[in-house]
Amino acid sequence: MSSVASPTPFSPAAPKTPRPVLQLVDVCKLFDGFAAVDGISLDIDEGEFVTIVGPSGSGKTTLLRMLAGLESPSDGYITLRGELINDVPSNRRPTCLVFQSLALFPHMTVGDNIEFPLRVRKVAPDERRRRALELMAKVRLPEDYYAKNVMLCSGGEKQRVALARAFAYDPDVLFFDEPLSALDYKLKKLLEKELKDLHRESGKTFVYITHSLEEAMVMSDRIGVMRAGKLVQIGTPEQIYTAPADRFVAEFFGEVNVIPVRRSADGWLRRDGRPVAVAPGLAIAGDEASVVVRPEYMRFVTAEAGADNTISGTIFNEYSLGSRLQYQVRSRTGRTFLVEVPRAAAWKGDGEVTIGWDAASAIVVGG
Repeated sequence: MSSVASPTPFSPAAPKTPRPVLQLVDVCKLFDGFAAVDGISLDIDEGEFVTIVGPSGSGKTTLLRMLAGLESPSDGYITLRGELINDVPSNRRPTCLVFQSLALFPHMTVGDNIEFPLRVRKVAPDERRRRALELMAKVRLPEDYYAKNVMLCSGGEKQRVALARAFAYDPDVLFFDEPLSALDYKLKKLLEKELKDLHRESGKTFVYITHSLEEAMVMSDRIGVMRAGKLVQIGTPEQIYTAPADRFVAEFFGEVNVIPVRRSADGWLRRDGRPVAVAPGLAIAGDEASVVVRPEYMRFVTAEAGADNTISGTIFNEYSLGSRLQYQVRSRTGRTFLVEVPRAAAWKGDGEVTIGWDAASAIVVGG
């Protein structure tokens, strides 16, 4: 067990404290000896939007289930406003989970679905209806949907009903288990912005699980990256994108150019023996590492515009990304690099090209 002193038992009537609204201390979850979640410690502040991402099997859903009260930790502590909730069931926590499946009641109307938490609390019918209509307006559902069967709603409308019902619980913390994963791209983009707006307007604490890196980048105050049951990095979207903790995080968050390097007395060398100018990175153990450069930081080098680092090659392919173009460049040594430029800066030539990047645009990472 953790050496941290045990928090006080859960008591809904206990006064609020200035501690983080949610706190995880050395939390583990074992299944037949396998650590699905392995020693995670994390503080989530009041009103934050924190997103947990990671590949399948990384442990993020298991972590969410423990936070929501559907699983109990095998070790460590989870506290809500400083009070231990390890074994408190979900229906006794001031939290609410929006499932991927939404879990709406198919035989009920939109209004009845939203009012369900209020009915359980014995709220008077007139007040239930007033509150339901208020929440429908908040999630941009027309008032005349109140009497509509929820199964006649579109996918996006069902998402809004599920959100309104979650807010009807008036929880301290809302948990989301990939609620947008089944939607088409355009609707997903719309709801990403609406969720972020709802978070800002409500001031509630959101903890969100997703496979979508774009969702995480658009909506989150902070992003936690999980791998093999561990939290390998936690930071703002800017920190995660521009200063990844290791090669795994760098490659997980979008396309990157990875240049293997080895340590020398004067710095880092590429495999061809040429030195690499880099920005300060992590304290790398060992003599092998990688230089990571995002495609948008690469550019075509001309006599008029040089770069701190250069590589020669030929353009193999071109990809249209709307307002931007991406080029696949194959170097003389056979390695492939991606260069992304605004459409207005499209490369006009052919044959051999020189691409490059500045030291400030790349970092050295391990892994």
